[in-house]
Amino acid sequence: MEQFFILLGLLVCLAGLAKCVRFCKCVLLSFRKVLPRSFLQSMGQWAVVTGAGDGIGKAYSLELAKCGLNVVLISRTLEKLQVLAREIERTTGSRVRVIQADFTKDDIYESIKEELKGLEVGILVNNVGMLPNLLPSRFLHVPDEIQSLIQCNVTSVVKMTQLILKPMESRRRGLILNISSGVALCPWPLYTLYSASKAFVCTFSKALQAEYRAKGIIIQVLTPYAVSTPMTKYLNTNMVTKQADEFVRESLNYVTMGDEICGCLAHEVLASFLSLIPAWAFYSRAFQRVLLTRYTDY
Repeated sequence: MEQFFILLGLLVCLAGLAKCVRFCKCVLLSFRKVLPRSFLQSMGQWAVVTGAGDGIGKAYSLELAKCGLNVVLISRTLEKLQVLAREIERTTGSRVRVIQADFTKDDIYESIKEELKGLEVGILVNNVGMLPNLLPSRFLHVPDEIQSLIQCNVTSVVKMTQLILKPMESRRRGLILNISSGVALCPWPLYTLYSASKAFVCTFSKALQAEYRAKGIIIQVLTPYAVSTPMTKYLNTNMVTKQADEFVRESLNYVTMGDEICGCLAHEVLASFLSLIPAWAFYSRAFQRVLLTRYTDY
C-alpha cells in the first residue's frame, strides 16, 4: 500500500510538471510571430475555411492569405464572402475562391467536393458553428434549433474533414484546425447542447490525430473562451476576451504544440484556473442560480 501511494504521488507530480512545461512553452510562444510562411505554405497551395464570412473564420482567411496561401471561403452569406474575397485579393495578391453553403443543411457536401476538385488543399479550418444562446439558459428554454446546431457544429466537422483528409493522406502532409470552445473541456450546465456539440469536436479531433499523426498530418483542436465576434454579439474586449484577429495570429504560433490548445495564453491561464473548481461546485444548483439571476437582471 505504501508503494502504491508513493507511485500515485509521483504520477501527480509528473502531471503537474507536464502542465508547468506546457504553460512555459505557451508563454514563450506567445511572444513569437506567426510560424514561418514556408511552414504553412509547405502544407499545400490552398487553405479552406468554413464560416469564413465573419469573426474567427474571416480572421483565419486573412491571416493565411497574408502567409502566402490561396484561400477558399465557405459560408452562407454570398455578399460577405465576395467582399472578403476582394479584400484578400487586393491586400495580399492571393487567389480566392468563394463557395456559398449553408452548413445547417446536409445536402451541400457533394457540391463543395466538386468545387474543390483539382485544388491542393494543405490547410482546413473547420470554424463554422452556431451558438443557440449567448446568455445562460436551461435546455428547454433555448431556441428549438437542435438539428441545425448538430448539422453546423458536428456534421460539418466530420464531412469537411472526410473531404479534405484523403488527399492529405496521399501527399503525407496537411494541417487541420478544428475550432471548438472552452466550454467543451467539461460539461457546462446552462450551455448544455452547445457544450456537448463542441465536446464532440474535441474527442473527434484528438482521436483522429492519433490515427493520422504518423501520416505527417497535424490535426489540432482549439478550445478558446471568449472571442469578440458577431456570434458573441461583439463582447467588449479585455485581457481575457480577445479580438478575432488577435486570437488567430496567436493561435497560429501553437499549431505544432499538441493535439489540443486553447489558442492563446490568456485562455490557457483561464482553463487552468477553471480546472481547479471542484465538479460538485460547478454543477451545483446554487452556482446555476447565481448565473441565471445575474444575467436575467442584466
